[in-house]
Amino acid sequence: MKWVSIRDKYPNRWILVEALSAHSANHKRNIEEMSVISDFMNPKEAWASYKKLHLSDPTRELYVFYSGNELIEVIEQPFTGIRGLQ
Repeated sequence: MKWVSIRDKYPNRWILVEALSAHSANHKRNIEEMSVISDFMNPKEAWASYKKLHLSDPTRELYVFYSGNELIEVIEQPFTGIRGLQ
């Protein structure tokens, strides 16, 4: 589904989605197609569901968005890792 279709189907809801088709450019993640996993009235419930799914399968590209936003933007930040003890 495209974001515009999701917004129409789930107005003013918190949406947990999985990216099906996406690419990176200029430190931004552009999501062309996504699948709605669930929708929520409460953002805390959406994030709790996200955390549970992410823990069970961290390879899935999951996001929580608010459908009241016309556009979505995912900024990529480089992973610096965890410094080991010396």
